[in-house]
Amino acid sequence: MPVGIEAWLTQIPPITRAWLALSVATSLAVQCQLVTPLQLYFSFKSAFTNAQPWRMATTFFYFGSISLDFVFHLFFFMRYSRMLEESSFANRKADYFWLLLLSSVMLLVMSPLFNLPFLSSSLAFVPIYMWSPPYLPLALVIFSWVISGTWKAAAGDLIGCAVGHIGWFLRDVWPREMVGGYSFLTEAPDGLRRLFGDL
Repeated sequence: MPVGIEAWLTQIPPITRAWLALSVATSLAVQCQLVTPLQLYFSFKSAFTNAQPWRMATTFFYFGSISLDFVFHLFFFMRYSRMLEESSFANRKADYFWLLLLSSVMLLVMSPLFNLPFLSSSLAFVPIYMWSPPYLPLALVIFSWVISGTWKAAAGDLIGCAVGHIGWFLRDVWPREMVGGYSFLTEAPDGLRRLFGDL
C-alpha cells in the first residue's frame, strides 16, 4: 500500500498527474542546468523553420524557475485541474486531454500575437477559469501581476482565461444552444478515446 507522497500522487487523476510531473521535471531540469529556457520556449521560427518541434510541447511544461510564482501557479493549476478532471470529466480522460490539446493549439496560434514564448501559465488558467468561481481568475491574474511586477505575466494568464472561456462555450453552451449535440470540438475522437480506455 502506497504511503506519503506516493499515496498523494496516486490520488491525482492521470491527466493532471502527468502534467504536474512533466512541469516539475522540466523546471528541475532547468534548475539543474540540464537544459536552458532558451531550448524550451515556443516560436514559429524555432519550431518550424529550425525544425525543433519539441518546443510546441515544452512551452506548456515550463512554469519558470523554482520560486514563489512557480509554486503559486502549480498549486492553483493542480487544484483546479484535479477538481475539473474528477467532476466534469470523471471517467472521460480522453475528453479532458482533448480539451487541453485544443486549448494548447489555440494558445500556440495566439502566442505570436502577444509575444508569449512560454504558455504553461496560460494553459493552467484554462481549468482554473472553467472550474472556479467567476471572481477567482481575475483575482489570480492580479495576484500574478503583483508577484511578478509586470503586466506581461498577467497578460499570459488573461489569454488563458480567454481560451478557457472559449472552451467553456464550446463544451457547455454550443452543444445545448446552437447545434443541439456534441461535435469534434467537445468530444475526443474515437481513436483517442480507445487509447485512453474510455471506450
